[in-house]
Amino acid sequence: MTFMDEKAEDRQSILTVSNLSLEFADGDNVVRALDDISFEVRKGEILSLVGESGCGKSVTAMTIMGLLPRHGARISSGSIRLGEQELLGASEGTMRHVRGNRIGMIFQDPMTSLNPVHTIGMQIGEVVRKHRGCNRSQARARTLEMLDLVRIPAAHNRLGAYPHELSGGMRQRVMIAMALACDPELLIADEPTTALDVTVQAQVLDLIADLRKDLAMSVILITHDLGVVANAADRMMVMYAGRIVEEAPVEKLFARPSHGYTAGLLQSLPGAQTGHRSVLNEIPGSVPRLDKPVAGCVYAPRCSFATGACEAPLPPAQLIEPQHTSRCIHPERVYEGIRNTEIVSAWA
Repeated sequence: MTFMDEKAEDRQSILTVSNLSLEFADGDNVVRALDDISFEVRKGEILSLVGESGCGKSVTAMTIMGLLPRHGARISSGSIRLGEQELLGASEGTMRHVRGNRIGMIFQDPMTSLNPVHTIGMQIGEVVRKHRGCNRSQARARTLEMLDLVRIPAAHNRLGAYPHELSGGMRQRVMIAMALACDPELLIADEPTTALDVTVQAQVLDLIADLRKDLAMSVILITHDLGVVANAADRMMVMYAGRIVEEAPVEKLFARPSHGYTAGLLQSLPGAQTGHRSVLNEIPGSVPRLDKPVAGCVYAPRCSFATGACEAPLPPAQLIEPQHTSRCIHPERVYEGIRNTEIVSAWA
């Protein structure tokens, strides 16, 4: 039985985010970066957050990890529960224990995330000593174990290597080893394949998927690449301008996209409409500024399926089918407009 064959109600929630709203203030200018988002991450699943840059994916991850700047960021409402533990309002000491021990994170660029003046052995070992109270020999043994786990060849020869001496794929594996060194329940992978070539991307994604199974771990996979989602995730959550606009298991969402933004992302994949991979479609315009509240659908100005009704106050998310919700008032119009594209036809 695969993960997605199990009944959703039978799976325990590792992380529950409820009605989370976040603002950044700069003088009188207030930007609503997250707008009343709610979701859960279930035990053993890979949940993907999808959207363009500026949609709120990384900010969501930073909020969960308690890494927001002390000045300027304000959580106006909501709750983040890791199991039974409330993370919002927790002390820095509590969050320091959560980070690494219960939640691990892979940041976007391993070259800037790793310290260039320390060896990778020292950097992974420091995580183990800090959180596990190990001595140097125990930390070294755990570091070797983790490098073997992420399939770095001749791991014992890599302990003394500096980040610049490793390839991009190897540095990303080091970041994964560091994030998993203390056996966290949840791994947040923020664009883990950025700037890697296609072959290495596939290797990193396969590694994350295998580790999820071997360690019974949950994963939040942040990406803008729907090809990555199709191959790696169980469920996906589409974000736009700080809102969750559509959520469903991967197979259901690819087979029946029900929001204009999801349709736009799918149509932007190579060959989505013409069948020729050399042809690239694009979504016109860009993600809007978030300092001016919009009552209706914030995506409407860019949406090819929009009507005048999209300017009305946004309704609650509607259930399209079991486990599939959308915040579009024209889900049928969207689906009918994209159903014959190559991408949707392949999943239908």
